[in-house]
Amino acid sequence: MSTQQPFIYREPAPILDKENPFESMMQRFDVAAHLLNLEPGVYEYLKTPVRQIIVSIPIAMDNGEVKVFEGFRVIHNDILGPSKGGIRYAPDVSLDEMKALAAWMTWKCAIMNIPFGGAKGGVRCDPSRLSPLQLEKITRRYTSNLIDTFGPDRDVPAPDMNTNEQIMAWVMDTYSMHMRKTEPAVVTGKPLLLGGSLGRREATGRGCMISALSAMEKLGMKPKDTTVVVQGFGNVGSITAQLLREQGCRIIGVGDVSGAFYNKKGIDIEKALEWVRTNRTLAGFPGAEAIDQDALLELECDVLVPAAKEDQITHRNAGKIKAKIIVEGANGPTTAKADPILQEKGILVVPDILANAGGVTVSYFEWVQDRVGYFWSLDRVNSRLERMMKEAFHSVFVTADKYKVSLRIGAYILAIDKVARTLKLRGIYA
Repeated sequence: MSTQQPFIYREPAPILDKENPFESMMQRFDVAAHLLNLEPGVYEYLKTPVRQIIVSIPIAMDNGEVKVFEGFRVIHNDILGPSKGGIRYAPDVSLDEMKALAAWMTWKCAIMNIPFGGAKGGVRCDPSRLSPLQLEKITRRYTSNLIDTFGPDRDVPAPDMNTNEQIMAWVMDTYSMHMRKTEPAVVTGKPLLLGGSLGRREATGRGCMISALSAMEKLGMKPKDTTVVVQGFGNVGSITAQLLREQGCRIIGVGDVSGAFYNKKGIDIEKALEWVRTNRTLAGFPGAEAIDQDALLELECDVLVPAAKEDQITHRNAGKIKAKIIVEGANGPTTAKADPILQEKGILVVPDILANAGGVTVSYFEWVQDRVGYFWSLDRVNSRLERMMKEAFHSVFVTADKYKVSLRIGAYILAIDKVARTLKLRGIYA
């Protein structure tokens, strides 16, 4: 029996208007750790990333000028298996953001019963101002600098914000050249020709749809009587909207970085998708009324899907949210300070570490297929994803009910308990 003292809960630090993503994650972690009575040593182990790597990425620009970019890779935890997490390219990429996203990946994989730990990586750059050749150089140099970190049994990256199948192909090729053999399992989210999986592109949106339907069922809501608002119309938001529409829901509001649109009779999602394919954004979409972006989140609806960026629902606007259910398609769209406001209003929040876990689940399927060299049909991918998402939702719901907490804290309790128990079984190597 352990002689360590029980975990001592500490009050969260004061929250500024813009929350530090790692601190925001840690506040939820602390509540779950307190309820689990986590031992101090285990608490310290689970909150501390295994590795934090910063790399310099010098490349020759198209005009011959040398420019140096900064890249990051954070391995939060590898207790359950190889670490897993995306690579994002954005001007505001930071180490704190990577630490938070890597931790969220640990909890996602634990909730989904996937044998992966959590990781996240990124390069601080503005992809919109870089040519395809410059993006390829950055990707290959970033991969080369992390050649001893990446690996099918060590750390498996994937696409994230502003990265795609082509960038994952460059990661795979660079790693394979160093290893002197083709190694498709080193990365997921690849093109089908290079060992990608059917259903991977739609996986996060499909997982959000399954989560939304599961939450609606708990509240006795029928899809044909349900109104939905989706913030963000990229890969996740657009696919979630499309799939929920196919289930019979009425999508009354959509928005992206260019603007927001409302139609109480329902928006034709196929026409919106076609508009974006032609015009790149929703700007000027003729099938709905243009509204203020802030007003989009505050529309009266049954289901709200924030699928854009972090910190969209804060203590400033949480009291104005009128949805019955929030399904978090993005990572960290709700700040820690907004949580109690939403809970007091009786809004059922399906947290990001559950709702958007479809992406990492099908990434796991891709990794498995690459390892065995045998690829599944789309029906098999989707049916297995649906089964795992429903099982995870049920487990989180039961845990939340047992501890009388929100689904978010229930999800954290479920994940932390699994990783902590695995750690104790494996022990500490010293």
